[in-house]
Amino acid sequence: MTDRPAPRLLVTEPAARTGQAPVPGALPTKSGSPKAPPGRIEQVPGALPRRAEQVPGAASLALREVLERPRTPARVVAVFPSTVYLLLKSDGDPRVIVLTGSDEARPANSVIVPSVSRSQPFTGVREGDEAWAGDGLIEAGDFAVRVKRWWDPRPVLGPLSSARLRHSVMALENALDPSACGLAGHPGPAALAEYCAAGDLARAVPAAERIVGLGPGLTPSGDDVLAGLILSLRLLGSVLDGGGRAVWLSGWLAAAVTADAETRTTPMGAAVLHCAAAGRPAAEAAALLRGLAGREQLLPAVRRLAKPGRAGGRDLAWGLLAGARATLALRGETARRATA
Repeated sequence: MTDRPAPRLLVTEPAARTGQAPVPGALPTKSGSPKAPPGRIEQVPGALPRRAEQVPGAASLALREVLERPRTPARVVAVFPSTVYLLLKSDGDPRVIVLTGSDEARPANSVIVPSVSRSQPFTGVREGDEAWAGDGLIEAGDFAVRVKRWWDPRPVLGPLSSARLRHSVMALENALDPSACGLAGHPGPAALAEYCAAGDLARAVPAAERIVGLGPGLTPSGDDVLAGLILSLRLLGSVLDGGGRAVWLSGWLAAAVTADAETRTTPMGAAVLHCAAAGRPAAEAAALLRGLAGREQLLPAVRRLAKPGRAGGRDLAWGLLAGARATLALRGETARRATA
C-alpha cells in the first residue's frame, strides 16, 4: 500500500473553459464547445471519488482542529460493522478518528453518523482504504460524512462534596467485578492506584509508564485503565473542594503516558491517552463521572460503560474508580496538612 491517494472521479469540464482537448464523443454546446456526454467521467489523480450524497454527522470537539483545517490524507486501519478507525497521515493529536453509529459507543475522538440497531453503515469501507479528513468532511472507501454539528465530550460536574463522592465510590465498588478487567491479576494497576492515593509521584509516574500499551486489543487494557485514572483525578479533583493535589497528579501522569505514546502503544491507545490528558472522556465514561458527582444515576451509567462485549469498558471503569479513590485520599491529605 502506497501513500498516494486514490483517483477522484469528476465530470469533465468543457474544453473551452479548461483549455484541455475535447473529449472523444463529447456533445457540442450552443457555443460550439464540446461537453462530456451524460455519465462520462474523467480520472483526476490525487483525490478520492466525489460523492453525490454525504451523510450528516456530529463530531466531537476533540476533532475540531483536525476537521476544520484543509483536507489531510488518512488511512482506514480497522473496520467493524458499526465502527471505522481512520489514522491521519499528519501531526497533531488525536491522530485517530473514529466513525461510529449513533447507537454504538462514543469515544472522545469520534464522529457519530445516523444508524439504527444492527445496521451496518460502513459496508463499503475496507481496511487499508485511502481516506481524507478536513474542510468539515471525512471520506473513506465509498462513504462520506459531512460534519453538521459538534458535541462536547467534557462533562459538566459542578461543585462536589467529599461526602457525595465517598458515597458514590462505595456504590461503584459494589457494582464492579475486578476479576472481569483485562489486567485482572496483574500487579501493575493496583500498585499504581496505591501510589496515586498516597500522592507518591516518584513511584506513580514509572508505574503508569509500565502499563502503557499493556494488554491485548486495539486499545490495550493498560491504556483504558490509565485514561480512566487520569480523567477521574483531573475532572473530579477540579470540582471537589481540596481536590487540587488530584489535578496536579493527573497532569504529571498525563505528561508521562502521552510522551512518545505512538511508539509504546497502538494508534487507538495513544488517541485514548491524548484525549484523557485533555480532559475529554468517551460519552459513556462522562456519564459515569456525572454519576460519581451525583449529576445522574450511577448504576445505569456503570452498566452502559461496562456491559459485556464493550471492549475496554470495564478497564476504563476500574481506572475511574481508582482515580476517584485517590482524589478522596489526596483531599484528606490536603485537609490534614492544613490543620497540622
